[in-house]
Amino acid sequence: MLKRTSLYAAHQKLGGKLIEFGGWEMPVQYTSITDEHLAVRSAAGIFDISHMGEVTVSGAGAEAFLNSILTNDIRRLAPGEGQYTLMCNERGGVIDDLYAYKLSDGVYFLIINASRIEPDVAWLKSQAAKFSGELHLTDASHQYAAIAVQGPRVKDFINDCIPGASISAMRVNVVTGLKKNQIGGFKFDHHCVLVSRTGYTGEDGFEIVGSDEAIQHLWDKIISVGQPFGLKPAGLGARDTLRTEVCYPLYGHELDENTTPIEAGVGFFVSLDKGEFNGRSLLVEQKTSGVKKKCVAFKMTDKSAPPRPHYPIWANGAPVGEVVSGTQSPSLNIGIGMGYVPPEFAKPGTAIEIEIRGKRSAAVVVPKPIYRKG
Repeated sequence: MLKRTSLYAAHQKLGGKLIEFGGWEMPVQYTSITDEHLAVRSAAGIFDISHMGEVTVSGAGAEAFLNSILTNDIRRLAPGEGQYTLMCNERGGVIDDLYAYKLSDGVYFLIINASRIEPDVAWLKSQAAKFSGELHLTDASHQYAAIAVQGPRVKDFINDCIPGASISAMRVNVVTGLKKNQIGGFKFDHHCVLVSRTGYTGEDGFEIVGSDEAIQHLWDKIISVGQPFGLKPAGLGARDTLRTEVCYPLYGHELDENTTPIEAGVGFFVSLDKGEFNGRSLLVEQKTSGVKKKCVAFKMTDKSAPPRPHYPIWANGAPVGEVVSGTQSPSLNIGIGMGYVPPEFAKPGTAIEIEIRGKRSAAVVVPKPIYRKG
C-alpha cells in the first residue's frame, strides 16, 4: 500500500498525475513538466515535499555526535543556520545526503531523503548506541508535512502568506529576512511552521515544515496569493529536470553506498580537517591520490532522444561509463545529464557519446552547473 501525504486530496483537485515514488503516491506533473519547470525558472512553483524525512537530534552530546557521522563541520552553525552535508559508511560510501539545521544550542533538525528514511534511522540509531554522551534521537517524519516554494518571484509574495516576525533563535522581521541556508520559526494562523531559505531547483525560495493541518492551509494560501505572480503547482518531474540542470545530486543516481562524495563531485561539503568522522580515512586517501571515477555533466551536441539513467557513455570508440541522470532540458532545449567516467575523460570539452536506444549520439563534457542564469 503506497503512502499518501496530507496534500493528496489537493493534488487530485488540481488534476495532478500521481505515480509511485519511494513508496509514496506523489504528483509527477499537473499540466506538463516543461510548463511547470519554466514557471519555476521565470516566476514560481510550489512542490509537495512531505515525503521527505525529519530526524531530531538533541542533548549535550548532539554536536559531537553529528560531527562524528556527517562530512561537513556542524560546529560552524550558529542557531538558525543550516548546511548541506552527507552521511558516509566506513568505506566513504554515501548513506544519504541531507540538510542539517541547528535550531538552538544542543537541538538539531535533519531533513533526509524519502527513500532513505528507514535505513538512515536504523544507521543513526546504531551509531548512537556506540556514543557515550547525552543524546536524544527521534524519527519525527510522521509528525510533519512540508512544501517547497521556489522561483525568482517567491520573495514578492511569501511575506503576505506567512506575515510577521520569527519566533525562534533566528530573529528576522519577515520571512524574506532569512538569508540562504537560514531557518526560523514563524506563526501561521494558530500554527508554528519552520521556514528555511533552501531548495532543490537552483532558484531562490523557501522550504516550509509544519503539521499536516498547517501545511494544508498554507498550500491553499500560497496558491491563492502566488497565482497573480505566475506561481504554478509543480510535480516531481519538474523537480528532477530543475535539479539536473543545476547538477544537484539525487540519492540512488549520483549518490549511493558505493560512491564517495569526492567521486560525486561534492567534496566541498567534506571537512577533512575537523577531526575523525565516518569514512574520513578513505576520503583523505582519495583527496590525496585521486579517484577512479568522476561524476561529470554533459550536453548532447547532436539532435537525439533524451539521455536516460543507465545509458552507456562511450569515448574513443569504447564504453567508459554510464549515465546516472539524464533528461531533455526545458531551459536549454537540449539533452543533458550526468554520469560517471574515468578521470581522463572528465575534463570539460571532452568529446563523448551517449548510447541511446542502440545508437551512439555525440555529446560533450561541460562545467557544472549545466544551466546558469542570465
